[in-house]
Amino acid sequence: MKKLLLPLFFLLNTAVYAQKQDISGKLIDAKTKIPIAGATIRLGVSDASDITDEQGVFSLRTTKKGAETIYITALGYEKQEVKLSNISKEQVFSLQPTTNQLQDVVITGAAGNPYRAISDADIRLRGVSNSQEVLRFVPGLFIGQHQGGGKAEQIFLRGFDNDHGTDISLEVDGMPINMVSHAHGQGYSDSHFIIPETIGNTTFKKGSADADKGNLVTAGYAAFHTLDALNQNVFRLEAGQFNTYRALGMVNLLSKKALENNHSWYAAGEYRYSDSYFEHAQDFKRTNFFTKYYGKISDNSTLAASASTFYSDWKASGQIPDYAVNDGTVGFFGALDPNEGGTTSRTNFNAILLTTTPENNLLKNQLYYSRYALDLHSNFTFFLDDPENGDEIRQREGRDIFGYHGSYTQDDYIGGLKLSSKVGLDVRLDATQNSELSHTINNTVLLNAIKLGDITELNSGVFLNETLHFSEKFSINAGLRFDQFYYRYYNKLDEDPTLNGAGAYKAQNNIVSPKLSFFYQPTAKTQFYLTSGKGFHSNDTRGVVAAAGLKTLPAAYTTDLGTVLKISEKLLLNAAVWQIHLNNEYVYSGDGGSVDFSGKTRRIGFDLSARYQSMPAIYLDADLNYAHGRALGEPEGENYIPLAPVWSSSAGITYMSKTGLNGSLRYRYLGDRPANEDFSLTAAGYFVTDLVLNYTTKRYEIGLTVNNLFDVKWKETQFETLTKLRNRGAVNSIAFTPGTKFAALAHVSYLF
Repeated sequence: MKKLLLPLFFLLNTAVYAQKQDISGKLIDAKTKIPIAGATIRLGVSDASDITDEQGVFSLRTTKKGAETIYITALGYEKQEVKLSNISKEQVFSLQPTTNQLQDVVITGAAGNPYRAISDADIRLRGVSNSQEVLRFVPGLFIGQHQGGGKAEQIFLRGFDNDHGTDISLEVDGMPINMVSHAHGQGYSDSHFIIPETIGNTTFKKGSADADKGNLVTAGYAAFHTLDALNQNVFRLEAGQFNTYRALGMVNLLSKKALENNHSWYAAGEYRYSDSYFEHAQDFKRTNFFTKYYGKISDNSTLAASASTFYSDWKASGQIPDYAVNDGTVGFFGALDPNEGGTTSRTNFNAILLTTTPENNLLKNQLYYSRYALDLHSNFTFFLDDPENGDEIRQREGRDIFGYHGSYTQDDYIGGLKLSSKVGLDVRLDATQNSELSHTINNTVLLNAIKLGDITELNSGVFLNETLHFSEKFSINAGLRFDQFYYRYYNKLDEDPTLNGAGAYKAQNNIVSPKLSFFYQPTAKTQFYLTSGKGFHSNDTRGVVAAAGLKTLPAAYTTDLGTVLKISEKLLLNAAVWQIHLNNEYVYSGDGGSVDFSGKTRRIGFDLSARYQSMPAIYLDADLNYAHGRALGEPEGENYIPLAPVWSSSAGITYMSKTGLNGSLRYRYLGDRPANEDFSLTAAGYFVTDLVLNYTTKRYEIGLTVNNLFDVKWKETQFETLTKLRNRGAVNSIAFTPGTKFAALAHVSYLF
């Protein structure tokens, strides 16, 4: 392994070969002086094009005679047309911010991400109205909360019940959100430490076709990017029903002169309290703090360094069975165990150094660290296992995460063909202390320990990604990734039935993941793509060591065939048919302290997204998704995948008036789906509508947010669960957490 990593590390920090480009430059925001990433630069009408990198740098080579102009387009900025004769070497272009318009979204195969056009339009034109809206920017992604606002949401995407993140990777500024070998479940992703107003843009992609993305990327991934600089300071107060309150502050810590000299530093903080809509008050409290420095530390290097801390505690109503509601034992919004709830915290440090070489290649070095803790109390079965004391469980852990990401990106030419190369290294170490699953009473009294030990999990991954541009119309992307895992579990329980006594247990495994994609763009407004790749999700260390590492790193094979169409300046479409084949859905079940095996599965489906801006003030978006998932090798009628979404849809209309009035009306629909393998139980679907109204000026904003505008009664999360109430028999039924009632929240913001 060392023989492989040492030459790769050398490549990460050395330009092995390079070829000077004909045209190169850099784009910056004229107001903040921050580089503009993801902008499109096109030479002539249909000649060479490029996408600016994280440093705002682009480079082009003339492939046709007669081109005299480059066209610069970036959503949210004024377009520029520049004569080649007026461009100097390494010129810096300052783009003036302007009103966001769908007509400025450009389709290009250069980015290698067919979802880029949709994501650019949504984050700029829809805006972020609340913290949950952050995840919903991924078309077809649905979330559900089933134990109060302090617990990570359950995630649904492409026919997957991802639990809290088993088959989707989430990250912020390159730092992973997912927790591997977590006390509550594999891939647990609590994103509540992100202050939504600090998010500048979101990148997402479905499937596992990207070589630079590794563990947990089967259904897809979403990457959030925080603002490098604030356009203005903000103080915001919110108040609403159910004793809901929130305070937010975001302020620049450096002067305008420092910003002009390419140095930005800001801080953001929020506090939130709510009793929520349940009969049992949640007493939910959350505190967030985030600060970020972004600056030019040399002629060719920038540093982005951030720190954040988060703490939350709450009481939860938990899941209640259908039969208990139907017979009047408990109300629809009631609770059967008032002791559910928990506390959680996370502190992060993240530093990214970007360096542009003299040949306009990009070197990235990133270091991050997180300190995390969770203490969670749940009761899913009530008195099924212990008729006297009840079935309350405690899941607890402390965790340190250390990580490094390095990559080197360069463009070269083979004859007249452009070759874009990226090589990289990922290293992540998770170390938990006292990962615990216990049977308790009243959150404090320990009856017996089920799992207790320390986990050490190391994941090292190397990748190579090559894109060969045969022309502006056709390109091929090929990638290869290798991941190595080392696991160690120090068991502190002699009586653990899955292991042979207390002590240290070790295992290791690895996986090779090839990728191959094709992009064809016959016109400037039409793109077709075929993306494919092998991905995987790792499994909990406690299950891996029990199986001695065997068959615990199952592969996922994904394929997408789709198109992106800019039918007119006002209409953007993305459509795809897809399939995902898993060798083994094999996931540690934190709630039961065991490993569940469900065998091979296959999912097929289609996604359709449309974005339409009929006039500058009105933006419409709509997503329709279908997934057909089945377990392979099981009898017909007994091969359903529990809780796998089938039909889902979301849509909205956003209004942005020059008079200051703005807002949105949105719905989300999740259809009925099987709750168990034979579909004898149904997880009921829902249709919920939300409303946002604001009046915005240069100095202040007042607004109103209404969740569940029509006050429908709906179930946010549902599970097949065998439960038993005190002095009654056991019943297998749907257990659910109710969705929000009609809930209005007003806010006022001061902008300066």
